[in-house]
Amino acid sequence: MALSAASPLSTISPNSLSSIPRRVARPSTSVVCQLSSAQEPKKWCAAVSTALAAALVSGLTAAGPMPAMADLNKFEAAQRGEFGIGSAAQFGSADLKKAVHLNENFRRANFTSADMRESDFSGSTFNGAYLEKAVAYKANFTGADLSDTLMDRMVLNEANLTNAVLARSVLTRSDLGGAIIEGADFSDAVLDLTTKQALCKYASGTNPVTGVSTRKSLGCGNSRRSAYGSPSSPLLSAPPPKMLDRDGFCDESSGLCDAK
Repeated sequence: MALSAASPLSTISPNSLSSIPRRVARPSTSVVCQLSSAQEPKKWCAAVSTALAAALVSGLTAAGPMPAMADLNKFEAAQRGEFGIGSAAQFGSADLKKAVHLNENFRRANFTSADMRESDFSGSTFNGAYLEKAVAYKANFTGADLSDTLMDRMVLNEANLTNAVLARSVLTRSDLGGAIIEGADFSDAVLDLTTKQALCKYASGTNPVTGVSTRKSLGCGNSRRSAYGSPSSPLLSAPPPKMLDRDGFCDESSGLCDAK
């Protein structure tokens, strides 16, 4: 009796054992949570960023396509370009066959790979424009300003370049077979040697704007330092031996300075 009365276990029933708080398990659980939370932040950040990006893209898609470029305000549009220094026209890969654009402003416009066959751009300004790989077969550029343009790999077969200004233009690898160049100014233009030689066979006239002879602008007769093609083709552009003097000009003693 005394033993049973004095024993504390006699007052605890088996069902009451489950109600005793297990303090030993809690610290281990909290430690595991802390370790887990310390290892996961980067993964959670990546998941949240991906979800936000997906939501943003889906919202923009639902709202409609985004414009490719900012629209010019009414003042810039009236000047054909931002700050009035260039054209806002974009004609990259455009179909411009037999189009007529007389005396228009295409400064700094983009005509890359455009189809300009049999089109008429007489008197138009292309200063600083991009026309690389454009096809301008039988196109009319009479009196056009093509100075400082990039015309690399352009097709200009039978194009009309009468009285056009092509000063400082880049025409490397371009095809000018049969082009009309009477009065055209090619001053400081970059052309391949074979192209210059072909044009010099029939070059004539004087540009009415610059007053420069077409033959002189092309360096026909090897009278100019730049008469040997483009710097991009040094092997094709090397001058014939014994034709230049030590200053880089045609040596009169060679008897070839006035060759046609």
